[in-house]
Amino acid sequence: MGKLDAEERDNIPKKDFGLPGEKKYPMPDKSHAANAKARASQMVNAGKLSESSEEKIDAKANRVLGSSGRHKEHR
Repeated sequence: MGKLDAEERDNIPKKDFGLPGEKKYPMPDKSHAANAKARASQMVNAGKLSESSEEKIDAKANRVLGSSGRHKEHR
């Protein structure tokens, strides 16, 4: 996964973000989608993201990844 520079990030459509209203968790490709899932999980564990936001991010990432995802049993 390559790091997005400011111009690349600005050119990503809102629909390609896990939280499009905030333009957070960009997912222009599969590697960024997988990373978004991991970062969202970390932020929930740190108390900085709600579980409902994580579910939205995971759902979007799963669509990008082409997988159904699995229900998380433990954090």
